[in-house]
Amino acid sequence: MARTPAELVGANPGSSFEITMDGRTVTALPGQSVAAALWSAGILAWRTTRNTGRPRGAFCGIGQCYDCLATINGEPNHRACLVPARPGDVITTQEGHGHADLGV
Repeated sequence: MARTPAELVGANPGSSFEITMDGRTVTALPGQSVAAALWSAGILAWRTTRNTGRPRGAFCGIGQCYDCLATINGEPNHRACLVPARPGDVITTQEGHGHADLGV
């Protein structure tokens, strides 16, 4: 008999809502972080490194490593593992340091 973690603990998280990741609709649940919502949709990377452009996503999951930086609602450098997902959030892949307009 297969049961989900939510069923095992008797969780009732409430109605799901939608956020977008690079234009793709993603379903999120109340209380989920942006990283958790992206992971549950199969999205594992939402940032690229400055020098080599390598993909990054959540690593530590507790806000210590900064690998999960994302641009959320037009603002770069949010730690997606710490930011609660909100209805209508727009997440875009963060390129490098997230400040391309600065020419740094």
